[in-house]
Parts: sequence; C-alpha cells; structure tokens
Amino acid sequence: MGELRITLARHATLLVSMAQTRILVDPMLGPAGGQPPIPETPNPRPNPLVELPMPAGALVLDLDLAVVTHLHPDHLDREGAQALVGGPPVLCQGREAPALEQLGLAAEPLDAPRPAGGVTITPTGGRHGHGPVGQEMGPVMGLVIEAPEHPVLYVAGDTVWCEEVERALGEHGPDVVVVNAGSPSFVGTEPITMNAADVVAVARAAPEAVVVPVHLEAFNHCVEDRAALRAAVDAAGVGERVHIPADGETLALTVSQEAG
Repeated sequence: MGELRITLARHATLLVSMAQTRILVDPMLGPAGGQPPIPETPNPRPNPLVELPMPAGALVLDLDLAVVTHLHPDHLDREGAQALVGGPPVLCQGREAPALEQLGLAAEPLDAPRPAGGVTITPTGGRHGHGPVGQEMGPVMGLVIEAPEHPVLYVAGDTVWCEEVERALGEHGPDVVVVNAGSPSFVGTEPITMNAADVVAVARAAPEAVVVPVHLEAFNHCVEDRAALRAAVDAAGVGERVHIPADGETLALTVSQEAG
C-alpha cells in the first residue's frame, strides 16, 4: 500500500504527497502580523498569529500542482500568490479562475474529477457557515485526492458539518479526512467552519477514517484551540482516530494505519 504524507504548514496550508505527486493546498505564506485582524471578531490581533514553521520556499519546491479552495486571505495571501507565479497549475473554483489569472497564476477550474500526475482530484461542496452569514461568506470547495493502492484523502475545506460533507464521506469513503476547525466566528454569530461538535460528527460519520483537524491557533477569529478540541473529541469517545497536528508536523499514513 502506498504512503500518503500530509504536512500542516500553518492554518489551512497543507503540503500533500501521494503517488509521486506534490500538491500545495491553500498557500498562505506571509509573515506573522502581515494582515489586519479579521473584523467583528472577539480577538482583534494582526494575522497570522504565528510564523510559518519552515521557509516558504520549501513548500513550493518541486510542486506538481496547487489548489486554492477559495479566495479568502487566510487561504491565499499576497506572498502565497507571488510564490506560485510561473509555477504549476493552480486548481480553483471556476468563478475564481479570472481573479487568479490576473495575479499571474496558471489557474484551472476544478469542476469535475481531474487527473494530475499520479493522482485524481475531485471537487466537493460545503457551506462556509450557517444561514445568512454562511451565504455571505460565499461558495467554498473541498477536494478528494486518490490514487490506486493509496489512502483516499478528503480535504473538506472551509465548511461546517452539513449535508454536502456527509455526502462526500458517503460517496468517497475516505481513509483520511482533513477538516478546518477552530470554531471561527464573528461577534454574535455561529461558527463559519467546524467547531468541536462538528469534528465529532465527522468522526462518527466516518468510523474507519483518521480525522485531521487543522485551521487552529493561527487567525484571530478562531476561538477554539487545540487543547479544547482534544478534550472534546476524547470526551466523545472518538479521540483515538483524531490526530491534531502541530504546525510543521508531517503525518505519514497508509490505509491500514490510524494516527493517534
């Protein structure tokens, strides 16, 4: 069985290696404090809150592909875009391709399963929040990455627990599920990505999968930290299958493994 390697750089920025294919997801590569606080949130500190744990150049070295799930600045910043100019194809939502092309990127809409190197990438849906706030946040995209004789990886993207996520779990049967957690919210609103209860719901809906929450402790609107999430998944009885990586940590998985 082939190996899947996932490195959490910071927040939602992932480096995925599978079947001799290197994929960078949501490159937010700028320095700590380089962006203003997200407004109308309870913790008005400049973003990101922490530095990248490795040089940005190490993340873009020898890439075969990049993916931008949506154009919010915590998923693609100025430094991330500049690092991809003249680089590999950048898969994205079709509606956002023109904006990426204006930045000088080789944007390609991901609207159907697409072969890329040794893998196939399939887009999935989601909801970036609840009710009117979720609608204001705009469309988002997740993705499933798979290759023969390798674990199936589902990166849910900026979404809460919803029918679209449940459907993706059922249709693709992933072995590893990366979810954007942290319970980010605005003052007086429900979270716009997953909170601990959502992570538990994912783990219960995919009882054979390793669940990897990211999107933690790096932006000022994320109010739920790693310790609180760990306590919640352990209390719910799913903690053995939930691995909460540190920034810079790499997970190496095969289909027969579980991360603890």
